[in-house]
Amino acid sequence: MASRALVIVIMAWAFAEAFAGDPSPLQDFCVADLKSPVFVNGFVCKDPKLAVPEDFFFTGLDKPTNTNNRLGFNVNLVNASVLPGLNSLGISIARIDYAPYGLNPPHTHPRASEFLTVIEGSLYAGFVTSNPDNKLFAKILHKGDVFVFPEGLIHFQLNVGKTNAVAIAGLSSQNPGVITIADAVFGSKPPISDDVLIKAFQVGKQVIQELEAPFK
Repeated sequence: MASRALVIVIMAWAFAEAFAGDPSPLQDFCVADLKSPVFVNGFVCKDPKLAVPEDFFFTGLDKPTNTNNRLGFNVNLVNASVLPGLNSLGISIARIDYAPYGLNPPHTHPRASEFLTVIEGSLYAGFVTSNPDNKLFAKILHKGDVFVFPEGLIHFQLNVGKTNAVAIAGLSSQNPGVITIADAVFGSKPPISDDVLIKAFQVGKQVIQELEAPFK
């Protein structure tokens, strides 16, 4: 009886793994109906007979974005809410611009793995594995180099050059999501109790308040 239960558990796990990530499409395409009031996991499909070439087209990734901010970077994400033809396909793409020494700070994508291709400049890029190892995998990337960030792991990119840098990222979800670690921890609304942060980071209250200040 115990062995039968174990088999059922293993089969259930395998079934769940097979369907992990964005669901596979059941038709050629499912162009997002961005005006539909119906709330579903993703977007409602519009009638395929009403699809037009523009549903599968986006222009603008050749244009630099404004990096005049405190971190010196900006992201132009093309996902299903921008390019309706991506709906149900499980992919998205982004252009990332970095000012000199600009930083895409430590963050995670809860629903996607990512591969990053450097188009211009040089980036110090890496990711950290989960507990308990917390091992850092990082490299200096140059034009034409590619680096992969596994799904859910904290990763970052820093422009180590004196000129602007550009990268293109491919993500394995039509809506990868992003959690920037510092913003989430020090800029949550409402704020996390200082008692929690003091204990977690093993520092005094003044340090925590100084860390929180830029996010208020």
